[in-house]
Amino acid sequence: MTTAFRGSAKKRSANARTRDRNGDPGPAPARSVLHEAALSYLARGSATAATLTRVLERKVTTWARRAERAGRDAELVAGDLVACRESIAAIVARFREVGLIDDAAYAASRARSLSRAGRSRRAISAHLAAKGVAAETVREALPNDATVELAAALAFARKRRIGPFARDAADDDRAARQKALAAMARAGFGWSTCERALGMDREEADERLAADPLGGWPAR
Repeated sequence: MTTAFRGSAKKRSANARTRDRNGDPGPAPARSVLHEAALSYLARGSATAATLTRVLERKVTTWARRAERAGRDAELVAGDLVACRESIAAIVARFREVGLIDDAAYAASRARSLSRAGRSRRAISAHLAAKGVAAETVREALPNDATVELAAALAFARKRRIGPFARDAADDDRAARQKALAAMARAGFGWSTCERALGMDREEADERLAADPLGGWPAR
């Protein structure tokens, strides 16, 4: 294929995409369409009410932009958007009612897995807040337990190969320790937790993680 032919093919493809974006998108997404979109999204994994709402909002906002580019009356588009958003609110409320969405369960599950992966309590709290979980629900999902935080700090140290998990003895020097402390502090761990984690020897750290990978996380 010649360079000129390839260039022409790319141009035709780009023009086709532009026509598709600027073409009439059809009617606003009906509640049934939004319902199926919500089910499809949840089939890929759990989500919070806020996350699902944002996903569906993006769908209807994309439709509205395409409708306006196609020359649809702006007031009619705005009215359809209001109806779509009412449908979204109803869908999310229904999913909550039947248990397809449970922010408390989502927060507890994510908090456990993130703690196991070496995320600090502060980092987990920020992550859940970004997902739209209410502050009270976040507090209930995160045990204020030093044992939990220490286990997470050890998991972080193992992942970064610092402290007890340093690659070689040279990593135990003062500069390396200060660097490790700074990394853990940036990750949201408190000073005392950092000191305890970095002060352990490899055997003790391994035993603690092997014996209790969830750091004594209370059962729910």
